[in-house]
Amino acid sequence: MTSTAPEAQQGNDAGDHAGDQPPSWQQRLRRFGHSPRPETGLRERLVPPYTRPGRQFWDVLAVPPGLAGRLVRWAAWGGPLLVALVAGVLRFWNLGSPKAVIFDETYYAKDAWALVNQGYEGSWPKDVDKLILNDPSLVDIPVDPGYVVHPPVGKWIIGFGEQLFGFTPFGWRFMVALLGTVSILMLCRIGRRLFRSTFLGCLAGTLLAVDGLHFVMSRTALLDLVLMFFVLAAFGCLLIDRDRSRRKLAAALPVDEEGLLRPDAHIAETLRLGWRPWRIAAGLMLGLAFATKWNGLYILAAFGVMAVLWDVGARRTAGAVQPYRAVVLRDLLPAFVSTVPVAIGTYVASWTGWIVTDKGYYRNWAATEGKGGSWTWLPDWLRSLWHYEYQVYEFHVGLTSGHTYESNPWSWIVLGRPVSYFYEEKTCLTSETGKCAREVLALGTPLLWWAACVALLYVLWRWFFRRDWRAGAIACGVAAGWVPWFFYQERTIFLFYAVVFVPFLCLAVTMMIGALLGPAAGTGTEHRLGTETGTADPTGERRRTLGAIAAGVLVLLIVWNFVYFWPIYTATSIPDDSWRDRMWLDTWV
Repeated sequence: MTSTAPEAQQGNDAGDHAGDQPPSWQQRLRRFGHSPRPETGLRERLVPPYTRPGRQFWDVLAVPPGLAGRLVRWAAWGGPLLVALVAGVLRFWNLGSPKAVIFDETYYAKDAWALVNQGYEGSWPKDVDKLILNDPSLVDIPVDPGYVVHPPVGKWIIGFGEQLFGFTPFGWRFMVALLGTVSILMLCRIGRRLFRSTFLGCLAGTLLAVDGLHFVMSRTALLDLVLMFFVLAAFGCLLIDRDRSRRKLAAALPVDEEGLLRPDAHIAETLRLGWRPWRIAAGLMLGLAFATKWNGLYILAAFGVMAVLWDVGARRTAGAVQPYRAVVLRDLLPAFVSTVPVAIGTYVASWTGWIVTDKGYYRNWAATEGKGGSWTWLPDWLRSLWHYEYQVYEFHVGLTSGHTYESNPWSWIVLGRPVSYFYEEKTCLTSETGKCAREVLALGTPLLWWAACVALLYVLWRWFFRRDWRAGAIACGVAAGWVPWFFYQERTIFLFYAVVFVPFLCLAVTMMIGALLGPAAGTGTEHRLGTETGTADPTGERRRTLGAIAAGVLVLLIVWNFVYFWPIYTATSIPDDSWRDRMWLDTWV
C-alpha cells in the first residue's frame, strides 16, 4: 500500500493563491537535475484526490486490475474497521480487572448510577466502595443531592453502561471502552481524509490504538476519554464540511475550452454555500464535549476560528480578491449560528435530569436564597443553574490543594509525571525480592510521545513555512486541548487531561512518517522521473526505500514499547524487579 507524504499533497489553504509556475531560478536549475513541482490544477487544489497504489504495487502481488480496484474501495472502510477491531479486543479484554474502584471512578461511577436512576447525583457515604464491589444490590442510592463539579453528559454515558451490565467495574467501564474503540475508527477515517491516504489514515489509528494513555483511559470510568471522543468527532465533522464546501465552490466555477477549472472572483466572493449539516453536527459534538467537561469550551472557540479560516482559504483558492470580506459577509453568521447556539443549547439540555427534579443540588436556590434581584424575570431553574455553575467555577479556579500525582502542563508532552490509578503489592515466589506488583499507570507510550515532540516541531514548520493547512489543523487540535491549562498552573491538574489531544499527536507523528516515506513514484500528483521519457529515478527510489525503513522501524518500536508496558497498563501481576525495570524515570514512581 502506498502512502502520501505531505510534500505530495496539494491544496494548502494559505498557499493556494500563489502562482502555479515555479520561479525562474528553479527553471534554470533543471539543467543540473532539479525537478520543479508540477503544476496542480485548481480542481485538485480545491478537492485533492485520494492517492491509490500504483500498478507496480499490484503487479508485484499478481493482483489483476479489477480486483485491485475493489480492494482499494474495500480498504477505505475495511482498513479502519480492522484497526478498530484489534483495538477493541485489546480494550475489552478483561475489562473488569482490576475489580476495584480505581482513582476517580469513586466519583463518576457512583454519580452515574445515581444520575441514570433518579436524574441527579446523590451524596454517597465515604465507605461505600467496598460494599458496591461485594454486592451492589444491597447498596441504596442516596436521596440527598450531592455537590458535583462537572456537567452530566460523561456521567450519563457511563451510567448507560451500568444500566446494561450492572453496577460493576465492567458495567461502569463499558461505554468508555466502546467510545475509545470507536474513536480509533474515527481517527483512521479522519487521517485518511486529512492526508488523502488510506494507509496513513490507518497508521494514525494504529498509533492511537497502541498509545498507553488512550488505552488506560479507555478502560477507566473517567470523563476525559468521553471529552476526547466528542472533540475528535467535532473535528471530523468540520473536516467533512470543509470538503463539501470546497466541492460546492469547484462545481460553481467556470470551465475553459480545455476542460480546466478556472478561478472567478465574482463567484468566489458571492456564492452562498447553503445548508451545511456537518457544521451543525460539529456544534452538537462540541456542545456534548462542553457538557462533559468545561475545557470543551476552549476547544469550541479554537475550532470555530479554524473553520472560518478554512472558509477564507477556500474562497481565496477559488479566486476571491477579498476572501476575508467575503467570509464575513457570506459565512461568518451562518458559521456562528450553526455552532455556538447549538453547543450552548446542547449544554443546557444535558441538565434536563436536574431541571425536571426538585431535589438536585442548588435546584431550589432561586426560590430560597436567590430571591429578589434584577434577574427574577428569568425562570427559577435557569437562575438556579447559573448560580450552580458560578459556584462550580469558583471551585475549579480555587482548587490548589496538593496531590501526589499532580503535574505541570509543561511536563505532559514528555510524560514527566503520570498518574497511578491502582497499585497493589503481594508476596510471590517468582520475584527475586519475594514481591509482585500490579499497577494501572496512566502513562502514554513513551516512544510515541517522545517521537511526537519531534513531530510537533515538524508540524509547526510545515504550518509556518509551507503554509500547510493540515499542519495548522493538527496544531490547532493540540493547542486547544493543551494551552488552556497553562493559564491555571497553580491549579491541581494531572497528565491524564492530555488524552484530549492524543489523537492530534498521533496525526502529527503520522504526518512526519509520511514525510519520511516520501511521495510514491507513479502515484498521486507527483512523479519522480529521471528523464522526459519516464525512466525511474534511482535516487528517488533509494530515498523512498530508506524512508520506508526508517518509518517502519519507528512504528515497530512504538508497538514494541506498548507491548513492553502492557503489564502496568492492565494491572497484570509481575515481579517487583520487572516492575522497577519499567519505571524509566524516577518521577514515574
